[in-house]
Amino acid sequence: MAAVSPVTFDDVREAAARLKGIAHRTPVLTSRTLDALVGAEVFIKCENFQRIGAFKIRGAYNAAAQLSPEQLAKGIAAYSSGNHAQATALAARELGTSAVILMPEDAPRSKMEATVGYGAEIVTYDRYTQDRTALGEALAEDRGLALIPPYDHPHVIAGQGTAALELLEDTGELDALVVPVGGGGLIAGSATTAKALHPGIRMIGVEPEAGDDTKRSLESGERVTIPVPRTIADGQAISTPGEIAFAINQRLVDAVTLVSDEEIVQAMRFAFERLKIVLEPSGASGLAALLAGRVENLPRRIGVIASGGNIDTERFTALISG
Repeated sequence: MAAVSPVTFDDVREAAARLKGIAHRTPVLTSRTLDALVGAEVFIKCENFQRIGAFKIRGAYNAAAQLSPEQLAKGIAAYSSGNHAQATALAARELGTSAVILMPEDAPRSKMEATVGYGAEIVTYDRYTQDRTALGEALAEDRGLALIPPYDHPHVIAGQGTAALELLEDTGELDALVVPVGGGGLIAGSATTAKALHPGIRMIGVEPEAGDDTKRSLESGERVTIPVPRTIADGQAISTPGEIAFAINQRLVDAVTLVSDEEIVQAMRFAFERLKIVLEPSGASGLAALLAGRVENLPRRIGVIASGGNIDTERFTALISG
């Protein structure tokens, strides 16, 4: 008997209903120039236009909204390099509660400032020497808060799957869906959705070369831990896939490809100059895989999730002009 998935397509549809009026239905962008360069018809789901500037509000709010009134009254905790931090802070504000967020001390300044701007308290740690999961769990327990992890939670994964649901509603059937991979929650939710609607669709994950923990894990058949990667894609600087997300991705993800930091920068530059959108490094990695020719056996119609655009002017300018 097949194992029951911790996240179902029904969970994604329920999340979509819960998010109505909370998350934006973000646009799907096309470009003849991009199609010609890639050699396929490409549809970009622009989550850089999402509230907080990234897809993360989908999962954070879906999880927070299902907490009991008693839990909400005590507050919410999370750990994040930036986008989930902002999303949890905003979800807490929308639900009338408070949030305490554990963030790496070298997180982008703009992401820290935005998290505080949404009303959260920040506690910092060293991402290269300390275990954020253990610290986050201890913080939540000490303060009596409900912990919402950034990717390894069924409600978070279901919420993230609503981005793919919207994309496929807008485009119709696609041959492949290219998704950035950090902890694996976005692609797990996306694959749950896409495979339910179109079983033949190819699910392709993209990681930075320095942070290939999911690719290694899928190849070995079990979760692999690597040193915390040093990459410009801070949202993908993960050392091991989430346990729940990995179990889903083992069943539903067809391939994971890698891109270099330079290829990510080139994609950011292309998005800015030709598509007129701003993407942060993690948000550009899926586009980078297409532009760099990293997707094998290129299909005819491809969706790609541009997962976020949270980057300050100084860093963006330094990266694309370097």
